[in-house]
Amino acid sequence: MKIIDVKTFVVGNEWKNWVFVKLYTDEGITGLGEVTGGLQTKPHEAAVHEMKPLFIGKDPRNIGEIYDSMKKGLFLGYSIAMSGIEQACWDILGKSLDVPVWQLLGGKMRPRIRAYANGWYRGPRDPGFFAEAALKVVAKGYTALKFDPFGHAYRFLDREEEKLSLAIVRAVRDAVGDNVDLLIEAHDRFSVSTAVKIGHALAEFNPMFFETPVMSTDIAATIEVARRIPIPVASGERSTSLREIAELVESKAVSIAQPEVLLIGGISMMMKAAAIAEAHESYIAPHNAQSPLCTLVNAHIGAAVPNLLIQECFDDTNTEWTKEILANTAVVKDGYIEIPDTPGLGTDLIEERIVKYPYGDQNFLRLFESGWESRRK
Repeated sequence: MKIIDVKTFVVGNEWKNWVFVKLYTDEGITGLGEVTGGLQTKPHEAAVHEMKPLFIGKDPRNIGEIYDSMKKGLFLGYSIAMSGIEQACWDILGKSLDVPVWQLLGGKMRPRIRAYANGWYRGPRDPGFFAEAALKVVAKGYTALKFDPFGHAYRFLDREEEKLSLAIVRAVRDAVGDNVDLLIEAHDRFSVSTAVKIGHALAEFNPMFFETPVMSTDIAATIEVARRIPIPVASGERSTSLREIAELVESKAVSIAQPEVLLIGGISMMMKAAAIAEAHESYIAPHNAQSPLCTLVNAHIGAAVPNLLIQECFDDTNTEWTKEILANTAVVKDGYIEIPDTPGLGTDLIEERIVKYPYGDQNFLRLFESGWESRRK
């Protein structure tokens, strides 16, 4: 079997342009992957095509060899495109053997995967709105919610902004009660001193974790905050190497790593990141703010790793059409993702539908602009 062609597809979601890659083989089997870049679109799409000499003509079932070829071809570098191509190869391998990808990764460690909802708070930065929105998500069966209450803060919070942020968290906790986990997102916003102050204030609400309170590429700062506050810190979504995940969890101060499958290097590297975390008695809670395809990819990974804590999911809070562009999407029932049993990743693009949603130059989430929570242009 050989890869004979590759195509890319851009789908314009209102807050992020999704980029998909599809590999074609000489035996008629195709494979799907994702190369969404968040605040960039066209560079990642172009990277797929520029790397064609590194994977066209190769057997997609030799996943490690293709990944190594791409890595060395970029002079030991990394591109998000590598992850999407790697995912597509796993999809082809599973289809060629008529088994789901999770079975190739070692089989199920669990019958289903606990999920937390994100993206549910599109609207005004008001405690009452957040409380009402949270109740709607809990009514869908979710038992864990993540949200950023901090507006467009950057490094510091003034007194009034701090009061409002904590009022939002309090309103959500009062609305959903003590049996729903709250996960507080900070989006790399704060200085160490501000993060420590906020971390102590959040302890009252017993959050599952405080996510990326400081710039997450600053591992030393992340560790310092984790050691100085009474609630767990989670980080690692910006990591592009296994070494960075190792540095984070070997501290023992941070025991929840959040590798992103598109940044860490694909399915194979996610499995290795999970193993590194496990070696340090730590969990992974994979970052997943992309399309429903990435949710499926993470479901296969989460089925197979022993140290999965919880999985991020936007699928039920995106606009309704986002589930219609794929033949199958993840099913969340009673707050848990059902593990798919179809071969490969278990889905495909419905190309006649995605043309309705083209690239948009305003489809970006500007987290330091006032009102970003509304996600309206």
